[in-house]
Amino acid sequence: MAKIHRSYTVDEAARCFGVHRNTVRQWIKRGLPVCDDKRPTLVLGRDLASYLQVKRTINKRPCRPGQIYCVRCRAPRSPAGDMADYIASSATSGRLVGICPDCDALMNRRVSLANLLQVGGELVITMPQAHSRIGDTHHPFVNSDFK
Repeated sequence: MAKIHRSYTVDEAARCFGVHRNTVRQWIKRGLPVCDDKRPTLVLGRDLASYLQVKRTINKRPCRPGQIYCVRCRAPRSPAGDMADYIASSATSGRLVGICPDCDALMNRRVSLANLLQVGGELVITMPQAHSRIGDTHHPFVNSDFK
């Protein structure tokens, strides 16, 4: 995270956000303001933070009810056949899994169990049951090495 009262060189800004120097240079070409035209190129932390915040909000694509975000298509889509599976990850939350109708990739959306009907919209949601697990037995099998 950039500190707003500090100025950063291209290398420092790249290290701060974990990106390559050329990425920061592309940000400058696309409108990130710099302090002046002298070397080294300096960027105010305030400008850097606001530029990235605006960039994040422009790229947001919120999903409506019944949609799941497809990472490959980079857009929210309704899953193929309007069907999705709810895979529970805990007692209160899980994820909706569907297939993208355009690229056939799996799409995932995190959802709480309480909001499942609102988020699902008109989707047909199935909740697959897990297979039974091998349990412990009190009596070992006859061919067991444990006696």
